[in-house]
Amino acid sequence: MKYEIELDYPIPENGAGIIKVYKQAIPAMRFIGKNYGSGHPDWGDAFGFDVFGKIERASGGEDKSHTLYEDADAYLGLYYRNAETGGYDGWVGMFTFPDTEVPEGLGYIDFPEQSLGICWIYGKLDEVYHLVSQCPDIIKSAGMEIRSDENGYLGFFERDQCPRLTTPDEKGNITLDYCYFVKE
Repeated sequence: MKYEIELDYPIPENGAGIIKVYKQAIPAMRFIGKNYGSGHPDWGDAFGFDVFGKIERASGGEDKSHTLYEDADAYLGLYYRNAETGGYDGWVGMFTFPDTEVPEGLGYIDFPEQSLGICWIYGKLDEVYHLVSQCPDIIKSAGMEIRSDENGYLGFFERDQCPRLTTPDEKGNITLDYCYFVKE
């Protein structure tokens, strides 16, 4: 991979750590998913509701839906600013092509072409989430400015990329992508 900004950090001998930060350009896209309101996204409910299958079928099938951009095949846990409440809504879903029809029971957010600041957090599944709060500072120290409004960040998400997240390495560790929308 080659990005405008890309920094690698040493893989920790023990415990979890941030091992990569980079800036990734993404095209205009439609996020389709299930909105869980001000609470945390409910992954179990999302799988039971077949959120990802519905999105992939609406996108023209798994093969087509995964061609949108590098890592487009990832499932997302999105937190996005709700203009009415000022807080974040928690969503589970995927990015799709901008003209994708929204399946019944799901909602959407349209995003313009922009860039993401991404941290790869490496470690055991129960450890990586403890480092999510460090991502904004790491992204900023890499020279990126996170998009925000007067209430804070506009949005951020975990990107559950297979096989980085789903297939542990020989140490039993995985890599979680954590992403923020950044200015150009």
